[in-house]
Amino acid sequence: MEREIDVVVLGAGASGENVADRARAAGLGVAIVEHELVGGECSYWACVPSKTLLRSTTALRAARRLPGAEAAVTGELDVAAVLARRDYWVSEWDDHNGVDWVASIGAEVVRGHGRLDGERRVVVTQDDGEELVLLARHAVAVCTGSTPTVPRIPGLADARPWTSRDATSARSVPRRLAVIGGGVVAAEMASAYAGFGTEVTVLVRHTMLGTMEPFAGEAVVAGLRAAGATVRLGVTPDRIERDADDAVVITLEGGETFIVDEVLVATGRTPRTSGLGLESVGLEPGAWIEVDDTLAAVAASDPDADGGVPWLYAVGDVNHRALFTHQGKYQARAAGDVIAARALGGAVDDGRFGVHAATADHVAVPGIVFGDPEVATVGHTAARAAEAGIDVRLAEVGFSSVTGAGILADGYDGRARLVIDAERGVVVGATFVGQDTAELVHAATIAIVGEVPVERLWHAVPAFPTLSEVWLRLLESLGRPEARA
Repeated sequence: MEREIDVVVLGAGASGENVADRARAAGLGVAIVEHELVGGECSYWACVPSKTLLRSTTALRAARRLPGAEAAVTGELDVAAVLARRDYWVSEWDDHNGVDWVASIGAEVVRGHGRLDGERRVVVTQDDGEELVLLARHAVAVCTGSTPTVPRIPGLADARPWTSRDATSARSVPRRLAVIGGGVVAAEMASAYAGFGTEVTVLVRHTMLGTMEPFAGEAVVAGLRAAGATVRLGVTPDRIERDADDAVVITLEGGETFIVDEVLVATGRTPRTSGLGLESVGLEPGAWIEVDDTLAAVAASDPDADGGVPWLYAVGDVNHRALFTHQGKYQARAAGDVIAARALGGAVDDGRFGVHAATADHVAVPGIVFGDPEVATVGHTAARAAEAGIDVRLAEVGFSSVTGAGILADGYDGRARLVIDAERGVVVGATFVGQDTAELVHAATIAIVGEVPVERLWHAVPAFPTLSEVWLRLLESLGRPEARA
């Protein structure tokens, strides 16, 4: 069976939903092909469940830092209640709300596995085994995301390791858990499970949060150790196997061994592009899809075909620009507008259709490591800014100078840094580390995207007493305004 439709979206996660929403709003017909749950990774196995699992733990730790509130905490964390709250937020892994939303915008969900079979042609193997061919009049958007990478450690694959999906969807918590990795997933899940009372051991090949400012990783390691976790830096598993008692035996380089009940692999992501038929349009299966700022797939664009109008787009994790849900949504809004503009005969920069270039992925990507402490970052680190040839000037202070921090928690421990382009006098990066710092990052994002001169930031007065007062302290660390030429 074959039928035509304006736009075909492969993948009904956050990116796919937003491409569909934007294209539908312009009047195009849209079909979203999904073989799992409508709502995707973020809704059911990543952002939503992981942050829900972390919230109870961080709230309890915060209460214990406050005299009066501390006295009211008379018991331990109710793990069963935490898991039940997680189940509520993921709708018990039922996607009827997502399906209803797609219907509400006038798009349709096609259940099954979709693959490209040449230009604008998508073959869907439906759940009943029947094949449906969708012919896209204007565009196909690949929004299939990414999947956890499982490293090639001898024995690991046969040891039935957990990935992030297993960690966020567990029905019970293990007594002993090993976490392999030093990134965001490793830090967050180690924090959550340590809060559940699990004996957590984190094995980090190099340093924790190695792509961030060094003080951020150091603070997270200290926080994990304070929560009772063991963090081993500079170690690599040599072999992993599950024994006859269903326990996991981990052997490190050098021969040291220890036993856990489960092992979580958190060592990065792999594009979910195998089995999508990319080879039928000249792309490499299993690889990231390179795109331009309109999210059009570069290698699939033929300037001599159809007047040079691109038809294949790759949005979200799958293009490897910025592996965050919020960035995927941002890209999707741009891609949906581009598809509509090109389909309806408008220019890409035609204001009737919105903004058509995703540029923030290059300079202003915010990210949060939720845990205790939180780490909030956007833009360059000091090291990356220097590598980019920027004349770096730093503003750095501890939160001990911020009254709002002291009121928030006794003994508040945290640090903030701004990375400034000294030549242009604008902020190009920011890092905030400490309890509840996540909400600080958007102000920094606005400063970076808006290229607000540091001199003007003196007139953005933070309310007292809040954590945002750290902005005043950061500016003060640079010296008096009139003393700076």
